[in-house]
Amino acid sequence: MNKADSERMATLLEKKGYKLASRETEADLILVNMCSVRQPAVDRVYGKIKNLTRLKDKKPGLKTVLTGCILKSDKKKLKEKFDEIWQSKDFFECLPKYQNKNQAFVPISNGCNNLCTYCVVPFVRGPLTCRDHREILKEVKRAVNPIRNAISNGAREIWLLGQNVNDYHSPTNSSINFPKLLQMVNNIPGQFSIRFTSPHPKDFSDELIEVMANAKKIAKYLNLPVQSGDNQILKKMNRPYTVEQYKNLIKKIRQKMPKINLSTDVIVGFPGETKKQFEKTVKLFKELKFNIAYIAKYSPRPGTAAYQMKDNVPLTEKKKREKILLNLVKHR
Repeated sequence: MNKADSERMATLLEKKGYKLASRETEADLILVNMCSVRQPAVDRVYGKIKNLTRLKDKKPGLKTVLTGCILKSDKKKLKEKFDEIWQSKDFFECLPKYQNKNQAFVPISNGCNNLCTYCVVPFVRGPLTCRDHREILKEVKRAVNPIRNAISNGAREIWLLGQNVNDYHSPTNSSINFPKLLQMVNNIPGQFSIRFTSPHPKDFSDELIEVMANAKKIAKYLNLPVQSGDNQILKKMNRPYTVEQYKNLIKKIRQKMPKINLSTDVIVGFPGETKKQFEKTVKLFKELKFNIAYIAKYSPRPGTAAYQMKDNVPLTEKKKREKILLNLVKHR
């Protein structure tokens, strides 16, 4: 989603007369697109400040701008470090300047209504806003059409993006949900594959499984975040499903698509996570045999419900748990 936003920002800047600089030292404007989902991403922005200050000393006319997902607490600290802070806008109407000639990121929604206790997305991107299905289809057609688009031979891979894609309903036709949108994209002529991220297990319907299994252009790949293998931790995370429900869902998906590549997201060291609770995540990994896993070490995010919980799992233990899960995937 951040890449998709950056591609649209590039178009906006070109309309204002800017051209892409080949390196920072040549730039008249440096735009930093911030992500606040995890602390390391925030730290990278703070880490850039020293370098930006050096560049401004050498080139006094250089303008620096911060945009993207910015927490209020960071905005207060960073407003003196950048010339301007731009509010994160709705970039749906802006055609992207694609950075990859074979791949097109197409946002279908923005924001989220789920309020997972560890997540800042609803606070920085706001509640779920869905994009008109007609605009989505128009953008996909443009991306895969080698004559009309900005990509020389047309995109070969379409990524439909949202913080919770399977909560999608078109604002102009509420009967068009995510499975129906997927089918519509699949019906667009051209040689391309379709992927999407990120879905939520609670909204993963039988209708969606059927469309994924039968639509020829939809890649047999799925990222389905589980976050924890322990029901108590899932409840503390405000993830409204149980491990048993998640396993049954995976079973249904694999019955319809036996060769599907499955990835997941997990947070290790969530406040109060005991070694016994973590072992349940290990057990889940051994049982479900994920192809890929994205492991995040829990980091407190100001403004979230989990921020009020005691971050009582040491970083060394978080790293240890991360390594255990990554090794399970590596040697599956």
